[in-house]
Amino acid sequence: MLQDFFKKAKYITVPQSARAKSTEQNLPPDMWHICPKCSKGQLRDEYERGIKVCPHCGHHERLSAWERISITADSGSFNETDSGLHSVNPLDFDGYSEKILSLNKSTGLEDAVITGRALIEGTPLYLGVMDSHFMMASMGSVVGERLTRMFERATDDKLPVVLFCASGGARMQEGILSLMQMAKVSAAVGRHSAAGGLYIPVLTDPTTGGVTASFAMLGDIQLAEPGATIGFAGRRVIEGTISEKLPADFQTSEFQLAHGFIDAIVPRKDMRHQLGYLLKIHSRTSNNVGGVSVGK
Repeated sequence: MLQDFFKKAKYITVPQSARAKSTEQNLPPDMWHICPKCSKGQLRDEYERGIKVCPHCGHHERLSAWERISITADSGSFNETDSGLHSVNPLDFDGYSEKILSLNKSTGLEDAVITGRALIEGTPLYLGVMDSHFMMASMGSVVGERLTRMFERATDDKLPVVLFCASGGARMQEGILSLMQMAKVSAAVGRHSAAGGLYIPVLTDPTTGGVTASFAMLGDIQLAEPGATIGFAGRRVIEGTISEKLPADFQTSEFQLAHGFIDAIVPRKDMRHQLGYLLKIHSRTSNNVGGVSVGK
């Protein structure tokens, strides 16, 4: 049950020495999870039940696409669309086809995004989830094609779109064809918007490069997870270009909220309910009172 993820868990701090000791005693080596941000530990099963959020510092660990779908969509409601699309290595980039095949096996994904039709708290929508475990969710032709088709279906079916964005940017192995996806998906977003469709991007860690420069920032309501890296060029590139030191929180969700680039930061445990609420009050099936859409 989804609510099992949100039960209050008992956490303990496990120093690295304790982790080493557990290995010496032939305990499972993955018994503990050590937070990459604060270096404090907790039992791994409690970490999983806490939907991979550190109870000590609030760090939100990256999720796989299927993990994200399982805690967001209503149980059993997600129906994947456009599976079976694969890159054909259009530039004959050396080793690219082998890399894709290796990632297919290690992640179970065909490419860096999963799209489909689903329900969130009973409201129908199209749901897309980008997965940073597949080439850092880089934007290639398959990613662009799946997202474009998702928005086109949503436009035809008069349904909203929620897209969990995560990306390191354009996929260099596909050159200019990767960059073309920025315009391609953005055009589909524009048609969906012109038809009155609602689009809610949720920016997760990291959302950078050409994805940020296009469809990730074109939503009607811009949400983000706490502490996510959101930007275009990397910190070192910018600092090297302007010869200045950037603030410590530069390109975080909190920085972007303070500067008006996003509308709200929503903790992972609250995301499903927040999306359900927003979808409900903007639903086309809502009662229309005095020209204002009011949820039933």
